[in-house]
Amino acid sequence: MDVLWDRSTGAGATVREVAEALRDRELAYTTVMTVLDRLAGKGMVEREREGRAWRYRPAASREAHIARLMLDALDLAGSRDAALVRFARSVTGTEADVLRAALAEEADDTLAATDRPPAAKRQV
Repeated sequence: MDVLWDRSTGAGATVREVAEALRDRELAYTTVMTVLDRLAGKGMVEREREGRAWRYRPAASREAHIARLMLDALDLAGSRDAALVRFARSVTGTEADVLRAALAEEADDTLAATDRPPAAKRQV
């Protein structure tokens, strides 16, 4: 996944391109092909035909994937609230500022959405 996420063009990569990027790991072409095929089956990558090859792209950004993993980890906690509090107490001051800003922005968006008049009552 790192190879696909790290490609700045967003054009994705073929199996051969991924295998070349991982050449220091000495993986067989067929191994890379199998892993990418399984990732496609799980919905983690999207693929489209390019000639005889498949071109693979991440289905979600690295950040979205990590956020999903964090939510999945919260689901494993006996108490989501307790896990969130423990997490919040473990972040740095800068990270706490980022979380506060994100929560404030989400609250503002929610408030703005509820303050809008229904579509039928809006005046143009």
